[in-house]
Amino acid sequence: MTLPTPYKPFPNSFRADLRAGKTLIGCWCSLANPITTEVLGVAGFDWLLLDGEHSPNDVITFIPQLMALKDSPSAPVVRPTWNNPVELKRLLDGGFYNFLIPFIESADEAQRAVAATRYPPQGFRGVSVSQRGNRYGTVPGYFEGVNEQICVMVQIESRKGVAAAAEIAAVDGVDGLFIGPSDLAAGFGHFGNPAHPEVQAAMAQVFAAGKAHGKPIGILAPVEADARRYIAQGATFVAVGSDLGVFRSGTQALRDKYLAAT
Repeated sequence: MTLPTPYKPFPNSFRADLRAGKTLIGCWCSLANPITTEVLGVAGFDWLLLDGEHSPNDVITFIPQLMALKDSPSAPVVRPTWNNPVELKRLLDGGFYNFLIPFIESADEAQRAVAATRYPPQGFRGVSVSQRGNRYGTVPGYFEGVNEQICVMVQIESRKGVAAAAEIAAVDGVDGLFIGPSDLAAGFGHFGNPAHPEVQAAMAQVFAAGKAHGKPIGILAPVEADARRYIAQGATFVAVGSDLGVFRSGTQALRDKYLAAT
């Protein structure tokens, strides 16, 4: 049996694969638990999204999950609570290299997100000489080369974000655009219905903006038919499920199997 190659954040092969247009299949991690995250890593997804926006995660719970993935081929991607430079600094120092920034609505907001992940003069990331992100000062050339290793993807999930998608995609340092179907549907007045034609048209606008500027498109699509359709449309960074969804559906199916017998 050939074991998968462990994920190595420096150099950042995930960023290279994303920018090269490779299809990268991932899964959402919402349970804030290193054991479930480790199990997902064993499964061998290309990437795993550790969620800090809609899950009970923070820097303290993220770090054990990063540790659980250090022998995994799955690249950790983090979604912070917001486009907050202080939070981004802490996540960088904690060991994250790949970021999905929620609710970006303008080129200025995207530029600020990128700048928060870069040391001067390209940005304003604060300097800690020895932290987990540079393996406590043991990564040769870290400060000289890390700016080019950080991957920043931005989430388009509002009317304003869709309208500014082309300008956002043009921002240097934005590595990809990610569509948030549920928030986008809500923002267009079709709560719970991302399949509505108006929402689909908005998604197509984001796809077009990404294509025009050579930026890959990502999306969360837990329904297989949706995931395959978005991949056919050109999405390359696709989350096909979540730990919470798998656990919920699996446990319910197990209970239902024996329901009639009780």
